Amino acid sequence: MASPKLVVYVDVDDTLVRSFGAKRIPISAMVEHVRALHRAGLMLYCWSSGGAKYAEESASELGLAGCFSGFLPKPNILIDDMPVADWHRLLRVHPNEAVSKTVDDYEAALSVGSAG
Repeated sequence: MASPKLVVYVDVDDTLVRSFGAKRIPISAMVEHVRALHRAGLMLYCWSSGGAKYAEESASELGLAGCFSGFLPKPNILIDDMPVADWHRLLRVHPNEAVSKTVDDYEAALSVGSAG
């Protein structure tokens, strides 16, 4: 049985772009990482506490809108029977670490302890 396609949620501020006053500076290594994940066939969503419209506008500004399957606000409330810490195959990666990762790295990290 083939592994399901990885689903990746990517934040905007201080992940894809840094703001200094009114100036916005793309984090080029992360912009390229998103492009690489998209080329590898992963399902990508862009989200932000600034809302879905802000996430979409930011992705468009960076030339990434076509890489994402959707744009979402970050949730304020999560209703789920399982605590997030217990979610299976969930990996949080800091942007500084992400730029050196490959899809194979993510798959390997997610497969640790998921034999059951």
